[in-house]
Amino acid sequence: MRTIHSDYKELCICLQRFASQLSQVELTGQLLFERLKAGQTIFACGNGGSATDSMHLCEELVGRYRGDRRPLPAISLNTDSSVLTCIGNDYGFDAIFSRQVEALCKEGDILVGFSTSGNSENILRAFQSAKGRGATTILLSGKDGGTIKEVADHSIIVPSENTARIQEMHTFVLHAWLERVEQEEW
Repeated sequence: MRTIHSDYKELCICLQRFASQLSQVELTGQLLFERLKAGQTIFACGNGGSATDSMHLCEELVGRYRGDRRPLPAISLNTDSSVLTCIGNDYGFDAIFSRQVEALCKEGDILVGFSTSGNSENILRAFQSAKGRGATTILLSGKDGGTIKEVADHSIIVPSENTARIQEMHTFVLHAWLERVEQEEW
């Protein structure tokens, strides 16, 4: 039976195992900062709970995280229900992100994909579209990183099979990125 204590213990073990990914978190945080400083746009996408991670990252960049600074260009591809339903209806669910990437993403932009399994077909297609447009792709995943890790320029993989632990670590990563972005004067 799962208890608060067993979940806490599992999270602590996951945190310890995640230490191997910290250099990748730093590298991608620096990349996000540099691209934003150069005027590029950050795009993000995910399904279900990962869609909220996508929105969380983008709202903190456009709004603010801790300190006052100018708004930074970030778009969650999960938020426009009319676009999502139009594309889903006309092209299928697997195209809901890639079609938006084709319309909005430019060379030098970054696409961040949140996928706990790393196997979400709509995120895989978005990564393929982004790479075709000269954008950089960053995957936040869990388990073994799935099929998307083979396409991603950068992958941060949480060493867990538990979706809750994976999503908790994804929140840590996006907060670490925001800390890096806000260290500089804008």
